[in-house]
Amino acid sequence: MPSPQHEAIVAALKSAPIVGSVSLAAQRANYDATLLANPVPADARIQSALINGNVADLITINGTNPTATILYLHGGGYVIGSNVGYREFGARLARATNTRVCVLNYRLAPESPYPAALDDAVAAYRWLRQQGSTSGSLIITGDSAGGGLTLATLMALRSAGDDLPAGAVCFSPWTDLAGTGSTLAPGIIDDPLVGAAAIGGMASMYAATDTQNPLVSPLYGDYRGLPPLLIQVGTREVLLDDSRRTADKARAAGVKVDYFEGEGLIHVWPVLATTAPESAAALVSVGQFVKRCIG
Repeated sequence: MPSPQHEAIVAALKSAPIVGSVSLAAQRANYDATLLANPVPADARIQSALINGNVADLITINGTNPTATILYLHGGGYVIGSNVGYREFGARLARATNTRVCVLNYRLAPESPYPAALDDAVAAYRWLRQQGSTSGSLIITGDSAGGGLTLATLMALRSAGDDLPAGAVCFSPWTDLAGTGSTLAPGIIDDPLVGAAAIGGMASMYAATDTQNPLVSPLYGDYRGLPPLLIQVGTREVLLDDSRRTADKARAAGVKVDYFEGEGLIHVWPVLATTAPESAAALVSVGQFVKRCIG
């Protein structure tokens, strides 16, 4: 059974939906407001950087290892979400992993459709390398659309001949914008955050055509040679099948995959359910994974 703290978030999402029939501007405001309701820890230090024209937050906690960095790609279906909204989660992630966290404010659709977000993510990774980070000290991480973008970024970097990071973490990754997952079918899963209709709308704004392009939907990509992956997903989310199929495909290509399904947990619960024990446990696992990858 999910914890009371987790279920309180479920109730809040049902009473005040973030996405749905309201305007895109309202959805963006709703999502940021939901996340900004969680205060950034007092010991978090946030420095601003400009990467290829995009703002990024460099977040550290007292005692953070200065030689290790997580490039964080936020969620929001490629159409909502921001670095500002993710500051509290970035601080929690920095604490759990003992690393600096770079939260990138990549360009959003429909103003900037594919490949804008991917170009921004690749540029941010290369910027971190130019600032002195070695590939072995870098981890790329993201949730939902940011989780899919994490995988697409790995594939783009590999194709370009860049040295790949030491590992990647995906929270509830959106990897199939074609929407063929079995758990997207009506009535299969009661997802309080996002439904099939909203996901389809977001997909059309980001990539109106060619949704099976691996750099749009990394489920259809080649996983050979990618670094170790950690995938965490809940069983109460319509994108569950995206994670299952992605993990299977990566393993079949020889990639080491740590995979966790949280029974009854919702989409990106580590981000949203800030005080839930399930979120704390998820970040402990991330910390252990990062330590194995970069030492």
